[in-house]
Amino acid sequence: MTKASDVFTLKNGNNVEVTFIGRGGQVTGINVPDAKGNIADVVIGYETVDAALAGDGYFGALCGRFANRIVDGKFELDGTKYQLDINNGPNHLHGGNEGFNSRTWDVEPYADAKYAQAYKLSLVSPDGDQNYPGELTISVIYGLTEENEFVIDYTAETTKATIINLTSHAYFNLKGAGTGTVENHELELNASKYTPISAELGTVTGEIADVKGTAMDFIDTKKIGEACNSDDAQVKLVDGIDHNFVISGFDGNLRIAARLTDPESGREMEVYTDQPGVQIYTGSHFDSSETGKLGAPIEKWAGVALETQIFPDSPNKENFPNAVLQPGETYKHTCVYKFI
Repeated sequence: MTKASDVFTLKNGNNVEVTFIGRGGQVTGINVPDAKGNIADVVIGYETVDAALAGDGYFGALCGRFANRIVDGKFELDGTKYQLDINNGPNHLHGGNEGFNSRTWDVEPYADAKYAQAYKLSLVSPDGDQNYPGELTISVIYGLTEENEFVIDYTAETTKATIINLTSHAYFNLKGAGTGTVENHELELNASKYTPISAELGTVTGEIADVKGTAMDFIDTKKIGEACNSDDAQVKLVDGIDHNFVISGFDGNLRIAARLTDPESGREMEVYTDQPGVQIYTGSHFDSSETGKLGAPIEKWAGVALETQIFPDSPNKENFPNAVLQPGETYKHTCVYKFI
């Protein structure tokens, strides 16, 4: 039986190393060399397992049953109305007060020739868990390839119609955790549209808008700080970026969603997914009150999350992608973080 504090490590032959713990499948570190072979941990977090267990439970964790926000925590499915936890202003966030990030997953080694090393994480969410319908059985593969790809492969099945949206919530700083902000990181997104948010709702309105002419335009590479320090009304709402971007050309197949580069170290990360959206969040709620890696305070914009997923509040927006899983169907989601 896996314990919350159990530590697991994935390694390949290129000195890339991914570390995670049983609680939430929480990725506590990703060590990546730069072009000169200098290794840095590029995931925001804490120095010790005890600190990780006591600290921000979303850092690097698996989030669900529905990641991101649901307006007023309400949705209707097959004529039945459901009320979920309200745990983020007026809304439901990341599965509720006891979301999957707070659960201890069962972890076991997983053999597959395409991975240098892999683990399988399993969880059963009972019918009625956090007021969600259906018993949901989830498997997640964490695999590391010799091509420096950290692959997260999700599958899930349910006994009743339910809603689902799983994601991983790591914050990246390619210069190295504890070495400052990501303002100088360069970001490119395969997204010509995004879903604006409103102050009143605290999340998406249902609109799908063009990024052109806004701070959300990352079609051509630009520095994250250029957007975060702009006077764009959407940026001002969240003191940075906390928005869902619509991946161009989505067809359910794996395609590139984002490319993040740190010019100083030369480290680069590409993000691939078969999901329709990617939530970019620059950690505006970090206020230096917590001590992170290298003994440095976790400051505003210390890292950026790139969460592949279905759109926020999809169960309540007819024009958004389907988030309903029926019995007999299998939810599938692949996310790849490739380090270059």
